[in-house]
Amino acid sequence: MQLDDFDFDLPESNIALEPHPTRDGSKLLRVLPDGALEDHVFKNLLRFFKPGDVVVLNNSRVLPAALKGKRLRGESEANVQLNLHKRVSSNEWFAFAKPAKRMKVGDRLRFGDLAGSSQACFEGRLEATIVETPGGGEILVRFDLDGVALDEALKLVGDMPLPPYIASKRAAGEEDKETYQTVYAEHDGSVAAPTAGLHFTDELLAGLKEIGVDLQFVTLHVGAGTFLPVKVDDIKSHKMHAEWGQVSAETVEAIRSAKLAGKRVCAVGTTSLRLLESAALETGEIEPWTGETDIFITPGFQFKVVDRLITNFHLPKSTLFMLVSAFSGLDVMQSAYKAAIERDYRFYSYGDGCLLEGAHNG
Repeated sequence: MQLDDFDFDLPESNIALEPHPTRDGSKLLRVLPDGALEDHVFKNLLRFFKPGDVVVLNNSRVLPAALKGKRLRGESEANVQLNLHKRVSSNEWFAFAKPAKRMKVGDRLRFGDLAGSSQACFEGRLEATIVETPGGGEILVRFDLDGVALDEALKLVGDMPLPPYIASKRAAGEEDKETYQTVYAEHDGSVAAPTAGLHFTDELLAGLKEIGVDLQFVTLHVGAGTFLPVKVDDIKSHKMHAEWGQVSAETVEAIRSAKLAGKRVCAVGTTSLRLLESAALETGEIEPWTGETDIFITPGFQFKVVDRLITNFHLPKSTLFMLVSAFSGLDVMQSAYKAAIERDYRFYSYGDGCLLEGAHNG
């Protein structure tokens, strides 16, 4: 298939730059297997689930991975910006840098001011050294701090890594450190939010449990590569960025039991779906799984695990729109997105939600 097959016109007025005032107060478009559409509010999600259904959520926590600081070279200083996008060790990250062309191996970078914090023993600042400059606007940096200490320093000096279509319109604020994080986030590591989960509140999660829905958690650390545009006309030539994830034996057992009982498995977000399907690629059945996945889901993909998907509305020509088109059908999703635009649904990370019942499961 060609990239243009996944294009559509999206007015700028439909792009959400701020979150809805209440997480579960956003709209919810339900897309049925035959393409029929139903308009709902997200907090009414409970009506679509039955006892024994499994809902799988990604509990990765977003790090404030957008950094502003100084490049130090001899006596000279220059302003720099980094967006960390992939951790490769306890103290090394690949990052998209500005201005990358002016950065060299051996340059020192200094960010923020940790004075007065628990990190004061590190002279009140977060520093790093550039160890590689592979090109394409990317650098590899080695921080002086590592592990938990580095994560805590990032929380003090970094900003939330808002998607480019938001960051180009407004600066990240302190409120984004709460609103661009799911209420169930647990494991530090993502540099982009698993945004379908932003709609959930503690009350909504409790309500699902009360009706007998089994809530299970997986961890996929979302990379900034999720926002990179597809640059090839033939989508088969596109290469996905790898992301680290883990599916526990407990979650696998819950999913297997539900399927044997004829219950449904709903992934919250494309990240959860990609991880669950990665865990079933080798044998056709879901297995406990830990590792990096670069799975690229396009129309024709055979889903083995997920029956239903809760997601947001995605960019034209994006890998995420390709994924939902694989799940519910390209024609169905093109029609659904056209209707969503006409009905003033809000798109992208801070936008409204979508419940896809899936064409592949009948």
